[in-house]
Amino acid sequence: MRFLLRRLGFFVLTLWAALTINFAIPRLLPGSPVDAMMAKYHGKLQGASLHAMEAALGLNNHQSVFQQYLTYLKDCATLNFGISFSNYPETVSSLVGQAIPWTLGLVGVTTVIAFILGTGIGALAAWKRGGKLDSLLPPIFVIGTGLPYFWVGIVLIMVFADINPWLPSSFGSDNDIAMGWNGAFIGSVLTHAILPSVSILVTSIGGWVLTMRNTMVTTLAEDYIRMARAKGLPSRRIMLDYAARNSVLPNLTGFAMSMGFVVSGAVLVEYVFAYPGVGYQLVVAVQNEDFPVMQCLFLTITVAVLISVLVSDIMTALLDPRTRSAR
Repeated sequence: MRFLLRRLGFFVLTLWAALTINFAIPRLLPGSPVDAMMAKYHGKLQGASLHAMEAALGLNNHQSVFQQYLTYLKDCATLNFGISFSNYPETVSSLVGQAIPWTLGLVGVTTVIAFILGTGIGALAAWKRGGKLDSLLPPIFVIGTGLPYFWVGIVLIMVFADINPWLPSSFGSDNDIAMGWNGAFIGSVLTHAILPSVSILVTSIGGWVLTMRNTMVTTLAEDYIRMARAKGLPSRRIMLDYAARNSVLPNLTGFAMSMGFVVSGAVLVEYVFAYPGVGYQLVVAVQNEDFPVMQCLFLTITVAVLISVLVSDIMTALLDPRTRSAR
């Protein structure tokens, strides 16, 4: 219980710091949202029109910084992030809410697949270390891990969309298909997700393979593995119940943390494929100087990462009780 309370206290303190930094950064940057609006309207927005636009966008420059901070904390607690500058009069919560399912579906599912495949391949490579599998696959995955996401995506677009028009290269679905739980829309979504998901899978699976392989090689040298072999236990049971089970902890911890970064999406991959997820929306918001959307996205990503770290700590404590007394 003390361990859990410490971790929860750390979570609350870090969340408060993230909220404060998220509030301060836009106010420390040169200019202001009002200046950005004036630039977009080429100085034509003046007088009553300017005040009306400020009120509609929730920009109250007559409050003190402390009052603005309290209002900001209240709005965050109620998920009221204001109105988008570039998509007026749509709310920020609505925009971000539309993007998150696309990112969770693409990056989330791909991360789970990469974790399962990478952990399994790493365990097999370690069990048969020195063999053909161990000699061939790890170097290949090391090369894949070193490739940039966006470069792999561009190559896939050239090969499978431009030279050979087999798969779509942009957007999340066909524009002429109505969104809904129907076969046509689901098929279109899956088809559009193939290239971006492959680009993420190719560049991320290597980390899981190498981590599992190296950890399991160390585990196989432990005395209890020798004892299991001396007792004549089946090789399959030794590999799964003794070696792999005790070697998967670092991968599980990394997996819990990586799920937090899923919310941020693979920014460059989503941008290359114009995929309507959080990463693409973040780039567009930066280009359009859409401060409310940027603040909401940064806060969403931060909260997701903090939650994943908390889950990772709890998972580690449950799987390895020694960590409870070490912290």
